[in-house]
Amino acid sequence: MGVTCAWLVVAYEFPLRRILSWALVLPLAVPPYLAAYAFAEFFHYTGPVQTALRAIFGFRTSRDYWFPDIRSTMGAAIVIASVTFPYVYLTARVVFIMQGRNIADVARTLGARPSRVFRRILLPVARPAIVAGLALVLMETINDIGAVQYLGVQTLTLSVYTTWLNRGSLEGAAQIALLMLILVFLILTAEQFARSRQRFHAARGTQLKIHPPRTRLAGWRAAAATMAGTIPILAGFGIPLYVFGDYARKRLYQLTEPALSEAFLTSLMTAASTAVITVLAALFLLNALRLSRSHATALVVRLASIGYAMPGTILGLGLLLALAHADNAIDAFFRQHFGFSTGLLMTGSAATIVLACSIRFLALAEGTIRSGLDKLPPNLDEAARSLGKTSTGSAVIILLPLLRPAIATAAILVFVDTVKELSATILLRPFGFNTLATNVYENASRGAVEDGAVAALLIIATAILPVILLTGTLMRDRDAA
Repeated sequence: MGVTCAWLVVAYEFPLRRILSWALVLPLAVPPYLAAYAFAEFFHYTGPVQTALRAIFGFRTSRDYWFPDIRSTMGAAIVIASVTFPYVYLTARVVFIMQGRNIADVARTLGARPSRVFRRILLPVARPAIVAGLALVLMETINDIGAVQYLGVQTLTLSVYTTWLNRGSLEGAAQIALLMLILVFLILTAEQFARSRQRFHAARGTQLKIHPPRTRLAGWRAAAATMAGTIPILAGFGIPLYVFGDYARKRLYQLTEPALSEAFLTSLMTAASTAVITVLAALFLLNALRLSRSHATALVVRLASIGYAMPGTILGLGLLLALAHADNAIDAFFRQHFGFSTGLLMTGSAATIVLACSIRFLALAEGTIRSGLDKLPPNLDEAARSLGKTSTGSAVIILLPLLRPAIATAAILVFVDTVKELSATILLRPFGFNTLATNVYENASRGAVEDGAVAALLIIATAILPVILLTGTLMRDRDAA
């Protein structure tokens, strides 16, 4: 879906192409677990699809016809793909645009048809970027716990959760988590290998202005292209919006209920705290790297940013073991020297969730701010130092104001990802700690998805913010759009 849609909007002109070029990013606003709840309701026996089939063909019961089961491995794959394909779409689209006229025009002068140019020339060149997008999809899939649990699919992430909480085996959960770490390492290795092969991609920004002329489609080809770009949007964004919107309009009274208000405020406070911590940590790390530029500092920054590749269950389990050990050591020390117990200071507290989210999303803040820092002229520091400013003074007075847009973007992205986060939260949250994500999860777990519809819409509405930022970046260059 990602590669096909990216090629269509870059290479062809058809109805609604400009709208589809940015609307194809909208499914990113829907977490996989919300998509799973919506798909299960939409394709259920009493849902609109099967109801329409029975009305059209006169079927009376489910035994009169065959319908695919969404609660299966293939169903889970389709659900998760419907909301994660924009990762591949974004990376492939940028590469198709940046390839410019050069290699495509050379192939055309040799008599190659557009389809052959795409298959034999452009697609192999774009393969590293596609693999990089696929790495993000793989990491999101490994991190998911709500969708696979609701659809009845057994994965390693879900096994960590069930082994720990349902079977009471922390050691068994740790063993499964170790296997997941190996898989994550393999994914990161593949992604790094793909990036290392991107050196032959053209990187000049001016090539965004000289993309090949689009082939204008007409008739059934234009209709097919429009349909091919519309179906992924309807699946990944339209179905969840329809299902939760239909349920929510009958439950607007929940907006005044204390439980939802408390979950909303808890989500805001957790997300805001995480955003502040990650942005400050990212600024500290990048400033240290700017000042020292040593291999050791670069390695520390790299290690600090690897948390985004770690599933929330692994982070939750690792933090639980580490914090429990620290709490027990502190408690033993106070018992021995002061004669009283401190209890659990960190384990099972809301601060643990903030810490887990900060570790996981630090890479997101660091990467966003680094991209803004790389766009600044390299001689700003030297100019400030020549005027008598120290390294810290030049960073505060010169760099921080210039980095304000990148810092704001990083904070928004971390804020929204924390609001959507589920896997680490349900493992680490203390008793009575509910967020919007856990509110939806709890309602779905007891078979009442409709009761979490308002909370689901609040999550989607919050997640729209970074999508708007992404689409604004895409549409900023009208020629490239």
